[in-house]
Amino acid sequence: MTFGQWIGLLVLGVCLYILWEIRQVLLLVFLAVVLATALNWFQLHLQRLGFRRGRAIAISISLSFFLIAGFFLIIIPPFLQEAQQLGVLIPKGLGRVEQWLDDMNHMLPNTGLDDTPLLNRLVTQLEPFLDRIFNNFFALFSNTLAVLLNTLLVLVLTVMLVINPQPYRNGFVRLFPAFYRSRINAILTQSEQALLAWLAGTGLNMLVIGVVSGLVLALLGVRLVLANAFLAGLLEAIPNIGPALSVIPPMIIAFIDEPWRAAAVLAAYIVIQQLEQYLLVPLVMAKQVDLLPAVTLVSQIVFAIFFGFLGLLLALPLVIVGQIWFSEIVLKDILDCWQAEQPDASTRAEAAVLTDPSEAPPI
Repeated sequence: MTFGQWIGLLVLGVCLYILWEIRQVLLLVFLAVVLATALNWFQLHLQRLGFRRGRAIAISISLSFFLIAGFFLIIIPPFLQEAQQLGVLIPKGLGRVEQWLDDMNHMLPNTGLDDTPLLNRLVTQLEPFLDRIFNNFFALFSNTLAVLLNTLLVLVLTVMLVINPQPYRNGFVRLFPAFYRSRINAILTQSEQALLAWLAGTGLNMLVIGVVSGLVLALLGVRLVLANAFLAGLLEAIPNIGPALSVIPPMIIAFIDEPWRAAAVLAAYIVIQQLEQYLLVPLVMAKQVDLLPAVTLVSQIVFAIFFGFLGLLLALPLVIVGQIWFSEIVLKDILDCWQAEQPDASTRAEAAVLTDPSEAPPI
Protein backbone atom coordinates (compact mmCIF):
# COMPACT_ATOMS: atom_id res chain seq x y z
CA MET A 1 0.00 0.00 0.00
CA THR A 2 1.14 3.51 -0.77
CA PHE A 3 1.50 6.26 1.80
CA GLY A 4 -1.70 7.92 0.54
CA GLN A 5 -3.63 4.67 0.96
CA TRP A 6 -2.38 4.31 4.53
CA ILE A 7 -3.49 7.87 5.25
CA GLY A 8 -6.92 7.13 3.76
CA LEU A 9 -7.22 3.97 5.87
CA LEU A 10 -6.27 5.92 8.99
CA VAL A 11 -8.83 8.63 8.25
CA LEU A 12 -11.50 5.95 7.70
CA GLY A 13 -10.66 4.35 11.05
CA VAL A 14 -10.85 7.70 12.85
CA CYS A 15 -14.22 8.47 11.24
CA LEU A 16 -15.60 5.07 12.25
CA TYR A 17 -14.37 5.60 15.82
CA ILE A 18 -16.05 9.02 16.00
CA LEU A 19 -19.30 7.59 14.65
CA TRP A 20 -19.18 4.84 17.25
CA GLU A 21 -18.64 7.31 20.08
CA ILE A 22 -21.64 9.42 19.02
CA ARG A 23 -23.90 6.45 18.20
CA GLN A 24 -26.54 7.46 20.78
CA VAL A 25 -26.70 10.97 19.33
CA LEU A 26 -27.10 9.51 15.84
CA LEU A 27 -30.00 7.39 17.07
CA LEU A 28 -31.64 10.48 18.57
CA VAL A 29 -31.15 12.29 15.26
CA PHE A 30 -32.79 9.40 13.42
CA LEU A 31 -35.68 9.49 15.90
CA ALA A 32 -36.05 13.22 15.21
CA VAL A 33 -36.11 12.50 11.46
CA VAL A 34 -38.87 9.92 11.97
CA LEU A 35 -40.96 12.32 14.05
CA ALA A 36 -40.33 15.18 11.63
CA THR A 37 -41.50 12.96 8.78
CA ALA A 38 -44.79 12.36 10.58
CA LEU A 39 -45.29 16.04 11.46
CA ASN A 40 -44.42 17.14 7.94
CA TRP A 41 -47.03 14.74 6.55
CA PHE A 42 -49.61 16.15 8.99
CA GLN A 43 -48.89 19.78 8.14
CA LEU A 44 -49.04 19.00 4.40
CA HIS A 45 -52.53 17.59 4.92
CA LEU A 46 -53.49 20.75 6.80
CA GLN A 47 -52.26 22.81 3.85
CA ARG A 48 -54.47 20.77 1.52
CA LEU A 49 -57.39 21.68 3.77
CA GLY A 50 -56.73 25.38 3.17
CA PHE A 51 -54.33 26.34 5.97
CA ARG A 52 -51.26 28.37 5.15
CA ARG A 53 -47.91 26.70 5.62
CA GLY A 54 -46.90 28.75 8.68
CA ARG A 55 -50.22 28.14 10.41
CA ALA A 56 -50.19 24.45 9.50
CA ILE A 57 -46.70 24.04 10.98
CA ALA A 58 -47.73 25.92 14.13
CA ILE A 59 -50.81 23.71 14.58
CA SER A 60 -48.88 20.47 14.08
CA ILE A 61 -46.06 21.47 16.46
CA SER A 62 -48.46 22.81 19.11
CA LEU A 63 -50.57 19.67 18.96
CA SER A 64 -47.44 17.54 19.36
CA PHE A 65 -46.31 19.55 22.40
CA PHE A 66 -49.74 19.22 24.01
CA LEU A 67 -49.72 15.45 23.46
CA ILE A 68 -46.22 15.09 24.92
CA ALA A 69 -47.04 17.32 27.90
CA GLY A 70 -50.25 15.41 28.54
CA PHE A 71 -48.34 12.15 28.35
CA PHE A 72 -45.76 13.24 30.93
CA LEU A 73 -48.31 14.89 33.23
CA ILE A 74 -51.16 12.38 33.09
CA ILE A 75 -49.68 8.99 32.21
CA ILE A 76 -46.13 8.99 33.59
CA PRO A 77 -46.77 9.87 37.32
CA PRO A 78 -49.29 7.06 38.02
CA PHE A 79 -47.22 4.72 35.87
CA LEU A 80 -44.10 5.39 37.96
CA GLN A 81 -46.05 4.77 41.17
CA GLU A 82 -47.33 1.45 39.90
CA ALA A 83 -43.91 0.62 38.46
CA GLN A 84 -42.36 0.87 41.93
CA GLN A 85 -44.98 -1.53 43.25
CA LEU A 86 -44.32 -3.77 40.26
CA GLY A 87 -40.63 -3.96 41.18
CA VAL A 88 -41.63 -5.10 44.69
CA LEU A 89 -44.25 -7.63 43.58
CA ILE A 90 -42.12 -9.41 40.97
CA PRO A 91 -39.69 -10.97 43.52
CA LYS A 92 -42.67 -11.94 45.69
CA GLY A 93 -44.31 -13.58 42.70
CA LEU A 94 -41.18 -15.56 41.88
CA GLY A 95 -41.01 -16.69 45.51
CA ARG A 96 -44.63 -17.81 45.26
CA VAL A 97 -43.79 -19.82 42.14
CA GLU A 98 -40.92 -21.54 43.96
CA GLN A 99 -43.16 -22.37 46.93
CA TRP A 100 -45.86 -23.72 44.60
CA LEU A 101 -43.33 -26.02 42.91
CA ASP A 102 -42.24 -27.35 46.32
CA ASP A 103 -45.86 -28.00 47.30
CA MET A 104 -46.51 -29.83 44.04
CA ASN A 105 -43.44 -31.99 44.61
CA HIS A 106 -44.65 -33.00 48.09
CA MET A 107 -48.24 -33.59 46.98
CA LEU A 108 -47.39 -35.51 43.80
CA PRO A 109 -44.02 -37.17 44.40
CA ASN A 110 -44.31 -39.75 41.60
CA THR A 111 -45.63 -37.68 38.72
CA GLY A 112 -42.38 -36.78 37.01
CA LEU A 113 -41.71 -33.64 39.05
CA ASP A 114 -38.42 -34.98 40.39
CA ASP A 115 -36.61 -32.10 38.76
CA THR A 116 -38.35 -29.59 41.01
CA PRO A 117 -35.10 -28.68 42.86
CA LEU A 118 -33.65 -27.85 39.47
CA LEU A 119 -36.67 -25.67 38.73
CA ASN A 120 -36.29 -24.02 42.12
CA ARG A 121 -32.68 -23.19 41.39
CA LEU A 122 -33.78 -21.83 38.01
CA VAL A 123 -36.37 -19.60 39.67
CA THR A 124 -33.81 -18.47 42.26
CA GLN A 125 -31.38 -17.48 39.51
CA LEU A 126 -34.16 -15.90 37.46
CA GLU A 127 -35.32 -13.62 40.29
CA PRO A 128 -32.29 -11.26 40.40
CA PHE A 129 -32.07 -11.37 36.60
CA LEU A 130 -35.67 -10.20 36.10
CA ASP A 131 -35.30 -7.73 38.94
CA ARG A 132 -32.26 -6.20 37.23
CA ILE A 133 -34.04 -6.08 33.85
CA PHE A 134 -37.10 -4.28 35.18
CA ASN A 135 -35.06 -1.94 37.35
CA ASN A 136 -32.97 -0.94 34.33
CA PHE A 137 -36.12 -0.52 32.25
CA PHE A 138 -37.79 1.70 34.81
CA ALA A 139 -34.54 3.62 35.22
CA LEU A 140 -35.21 4.97 31.75
CA PHE A 141 -38.19 6.79 33.23
CA SER A 142 -36.80 7.51 36.69
CA ASN A 143 -33.65 9.22 35.39
CA THR A 144 -35.57 12.41 34.83
CA LEU A 145 -32.69 14.65 33.82
CA ALA A 146 -31.39 12.35 31.07
CA VAL A 147 -34.88 11.74 29.75
CA LEU A 148 -35.66 15.46 29.67
CA LEU A 149 -32.39 16.34 27.95
CA ASN A 150 -32.79 13.64 25.31
CA THR A 151 -36.43 14.57 24.81
CA LEU A 152 -35.51 18.25 24.48
CA LEU A 153 -32.82 17.44 21.91
CA VAL A 154 -35.21 15.33 19.86
CA LEU A 155 -37.94 17.99 20.03
CA VAL A 156 -35.61 20.81 18.98
CA LEU A 157 -34.24 18.79 16.06
CA THR A 158 -37.76 17.78 15.06
CA VAL A 159 -38.99 21.38 15.06
CA MET A 160 -35.99 22.50 13.00
CA LEU A 161 -36.57 19.77 10.44
CA VAL A 162 -40.31 20.46 10.20
CA ILE A 163 -40.00 24.24 9.81
CA ASN A 164 -37.68 24.05 6.82
CA PRO A 165 -36.90 20.48 5.73
CA GLN A 166 -35.85 21.19 2.15
CA PRO A 167 -32.31 22.56 2.83
CA TYR A 168 -31.44 19.46 4.88
CA ARG A 169 -32.76 17.18 2.17
CA ASN A 170 -31.01 19.10 -0.60
CA GLY A 171 -27.76 19.09 1.36
CA PHE A 172 -27.92 15.33 1.77
CA VAL A 173 -28.73 14.79 -1.91
CA ARG A 174 -25.78 16.98 -2.98
CA LEU A 175 -23.41 14.54 -1.27
CA PHE A 176 -23.94 12.23 -4.26
CA PRO A 177 -22.77 12.68 -7.88
CA ALA A 178 -24.90 14.97 -10.04
CA PHE A 179 -26.09 12.20 -12.38
CA TYR A 180 -27.41 10.19 -9.39
CA ARG A 181 -29.14 12.93 -7.38
CA SER A 182 -32.58 12.46 -8.90
CA ARG A 183 -32.37 8.77 -8.04
CA ILE A 184 -31.39 9.55 -4.43
CA ASN A 185 -34.33 11.96 -4.19
CA ALA A 186 -36.68 9.19 -5.32
CA ILE A 187 -35.21 6.77 -2.76
CA LEU A 188 -35.69 9.38 -0.02
CA THR A 189 -39.35 9.73 -1.02
CA GLN A 190 -39.79 5.96 -0.91
CA SER A 191 -38.14 5.81 2.53
CA GLU A 192 -40.45 8.58 3.75
CA GLN A 193 -43.54 6.68 2.63
CA ALA A 194 -42.28 3.49 4.30
CA LEU A 195 -41.63 5.33 7.59
CA LEU A 196 -45.11 6.88 7.51
CA ALA A 197 -46.67 3.46 6.96
CA TRP A 198 -44.65 2.02 9.84
CA LEU A 199 -45.59 4.90 12.16
CA ALA A 200 -49.29 4.62 11.38
CA GLY A 201 -49.37 0.86 11.77
CA THR A 202 -47.24 0.74 14.90
CA GLY A 203 -49.10 3.60 16.58
CA LEU A 204 -52.48 1.97 16.00
CA ASN A 205 -51.14 -1.39 17.19
CA MET A 206 -49.76 0.14 20.38
CA LEU A 207 -53.02 1.94 21.14
CA VAL A 208 -55.27 -1.06 20.49
CA ILE A 209 -53.08 -3.58 22.33
CA GLY A 210 -52.63 -1.26 25.31
CA VAL A 211 -56.36 -0.57 25.67
CA VAL A 212 -57.41 -4.20 25.12
CA SER A 213 -54.76 -5.52 27.52
CA GLY A 214 -55.87 -3.04 30.18
CA LEU A 215 -59.51 -4.07 29.82
CA VAL A 216 -58.66 -7.78 29.99
CA LEU A 217 -56.45 -7.35 33.06
CA ALA A 218 -59.16 -5.29 34.77
CA LEU A 219 -61.73 -8.02 34.06
CA LEU A 220 -59.38 -10.66 35.46
CA GLY A 221 -58.79 -8.59 38.59
CA VAL A 222 -55.02 -8.25 38.13
CA ARG A 223 -53.40 -5.46 40.10
CA LEU A 224 -51.46 -2.54 38.56
CA VAL A 225 -53.57 -2.44 35.42
CA LEU A 226 -52.23 0.91 34.18
CA ALA A 227 -48.56 -0.09 34.42
CA ASN A 228 -49.11 -3.45 32.74
CA ALA A 229 -51.30 -1.99 29.99
CA PHE A 230 -48.74 0.76 29.37
CA LEU A 231 -45.98 -1.85 29.11
CA ALA A 232 -48.06 -3.95 26.72
CA GLY A 233 -48.69 -0.97 24.45
CA LEU A 234 -45.11 0.33 24.61
CA LEU A 235 -43.49 -3.06 23.97
CA GLU A 236 -45.79 -3.61 21.00
CA ALA A 237 -43.42 -1.31 19.11
CA ILE A 238 -40.80 -4.08 19.42
CA PRO A 239 -41.95 -7.04 17.28
CA ASN A 240 -41.21 -10.62 18.38
CA ILE A 241 -39.55 -9.65 21.67
CA GLY A 242 -41.96 -7.03 23.04
CA PRO A 243 -45.17 -9.10 23.24
CA ALA A 244 -43.30 -11.95 24.97
CA LEU A 245 -41.82 -9.58 27.56
CA SER A 246 -45.10 -7.76 28.22
CA VAL A 247 -46.84 -10.90 29.51
CA ILE A 248 -44.27 -11.63 32.25
CA PRO A 249 -45.15 -8.88 34.82
CA PRO A 250 -48.95 -9.42 34.85
CA MET A 251 -48.48 -13.20 35.05
CA ILE A 252 -46.18 -12.91 38.06
CA ILE A 253 -48.51 -10.45 39.80
CA ALA A 254 -51.55 -12.64 39.07
CA PHE A 255 -49.73 -15.71 40.42
CA ILE A 256 -49.35 -13.98 43.80
CA ASP A 257 -53.14 -13.99 44.20
CA GLU A 258 -54.20 -17.18 42.40
CA PRO A 259 -52.19 -19.56 40.17
CA TRP A 260 -55.15 -20.04 37.84
CA ARG A 261 -55.27 -16.30 37.26
CA ALA A 262 -51.73 -16.36 35.89
CA ALA A 263 -52.77 -19.06 33.42
CA ALA A 264 -55.78 -16.93 32.47
CA VAL A 265 -53.51 -13.93 31.84
CA LEU A 266 -51.24 -16.02 29.61
CA ALA A 267 -54.21 -17.39 27.66
CA ALA A 268 -55.70 -13.90 27.28
CA TYR A 269 -52.43 -12.45 25.97
CA ILE A 270 -52.06 -15.31 23.49
CA VAL A 271 -55.61 -14.70 22.22
CA ILE A 272 -54.91 -10.95 21.94
CA GLN A 273 -51.74 -11.57 19.93
CA GLN A 274 -53.49 -14.04 17.62
CA LEU A 275 -56.35 -11.61 17.00
CA GLU A 276 -53.80 -8.90 16.29
CA GLN A 277 -51.96 -11.08 13.76
CA TYR A 278 -55.11 -12.11 11.88
CA LEU A 279 -57.26 -8.97 12.17
CA LEU A 280 -55.18 -5.88 12.95
CA VAL A 281 -51.85 -6.53 11.22
CA PRO A 282 -53.28 -7.24 7.72
CA LEU A 283 -55.31 -4.03 7.98
CA VAL A 284 -52.68 -1.56 9.20
CA MET A 285 -49.48 -3.14 7.86
CA ALA A 286 -50.59 -3.70 4.25
CA LYS A 287 -48.45 -0.84 2.90
CA GLN A 288 -45.34 -1.65 4.92
CA VAL A 289 -42.10 -2.97 3.47
CA ASP A 290 -42.00 -6.75 3.72
CA LEU A 291 -39.29 -7.87 6.13
CA LEU A 292 -38.12 -11.42 6.67
CA PRO A 293 -38.86 -12.49 10.28
CA ALA A 294 -35.31 -13.79 10.80
CA VAL A 295 -33.84 -10.50 9.56
CA THR A 296 -36.10 -8.57 11.93
CA LEU A 297 -35.19 -10.72 14.94
CA VAL A 298 -31.43 -10.68 14.26
CA SER A 299 -31.45 -6.92 13.71
CA GLN A 300 -33.27 -6.39 17.01
CA ILE A 301 -30.72 -8.49 18.88
CA VAL A 302 -27.76 -6.75 17.24
CA PHE A 303 -29.14 -3.23 17.81
CA ALA A 304 -30.05 -4.07 21.42
CA ILE A 305 -26.52 -5.33 22.12
CA PHE A 306 -24.72 -2.38 20.54
CA PHE A 307 -27.15 0.50 21.14
CA GLY A 308 -29.27 -0.50 24.14
CA PHE A 309 -33.01 0.00 24.53
CA LEU A 310 -33.16 2.92 22.10
CA GLY A 311 -31.51 0.78 19.44
CA LEU A 312 -33.98 -2.03 20.10
CA LEU A 313 -36.87 0.42 19.79
CA LEU A 314 -35.58 1.89 16.51
CA ALA A 315 -34.34 -1.39 15.03
CA LEU A 316 -37.39 -1.92 12.82
CA PRO A 317 -37.50 1.54 11.17
CA LEU A 318 -33.73 1.40 10.68
CA VAL A 319 -34.04 -1.98 8.98
CA ILE A 320 -36.95 -0.73 6.85
CA VAL A 321 -34.93 2.25 5.60
CA GLY A 322 -31.79 0.15 5.23
CA GLN A 323 -33.60 -2.48 3.18
CA ILE A 324 -34.99 0.17 0.82
CA TRP A 325 -31.55 1.70 0.24
CA PHE A 326 -29.89 -1.69 -0.21
CA SER A 327 -32.59 -2.91 -2.58
CA GLU A 328 -32.69 0.25 -4.68
CA ILE A 329 -28.96 1.00 -4.89
CA VAL A 330 -27.10 -2.29 -4.53
CA LEU A 331 -29.59 -4.71 -6.08
CA LYS A 332 -31.39 -2.65 -8.73
CA ASP A 333 -28.82 -0.02 -9.72
CA ILE A 334 -25.64 -2.12 -9.44
CA LEU A 335 -26.19 -5.87 -9.50
CA ASP A 336 -29.22 -5.96 -11.82
CA CYS A 337 -27.45 -3.69 -14.32
CA TRP A 338 -24.17 -5.59 -14.16
CA GLN A 339 -23.65 -7.23 -17.56
CA ALA A 340 -20.76 -9.34 -18.73
CA GLU A 341 -18.39 -7.76 -21.22
CA GLN A 342 -19.32 -8.57 -24.82
CA PRO A 343 -16.62 -10.68 -26.59
CA ASP A 344 -15.00 -9.28 -29.73
CA ALA A 345 -15.19 -10.87 -33.22
CA SER A 346 -12.01 -12.97 -32.91
CA THR A 347 -13.11 -14.39 -29.56
CA ARG A 348 -16.52 -15.34 -30.99
CA ALA A 349 -14.82 -17.05 -33.99
CA GLU A 350 -12.58 -19.10 -31.72
CA ALA A 351 -15.56 -20.09 -29.60
CA ALA A 352 -17.46 -21.19 -32.74
CA VAL A 353 -14.53 -23.34 -33.87
CA LEU A 354 -14.23 -25.00 -30.49
CA THR A 355 -17.94 -25.77 -30.36
CA ASP A 356 -18.07 -27.17 -33.94
CA PRO A 357 -16.11 -30.48 -34.15
CA SER A 358 -16.12 -30.47 -37.99
CA GLU A 359 -13.99 -27.29 -38.04
CA ALA A 360 -11.49 -28.45 -35.44
CA PRO A 361 -7.88 -28.85 -36.68
CA PRO A 362 -6.76 -32.43 -37.47
CA ILE A 363 -4.72 -34.25 -34.88
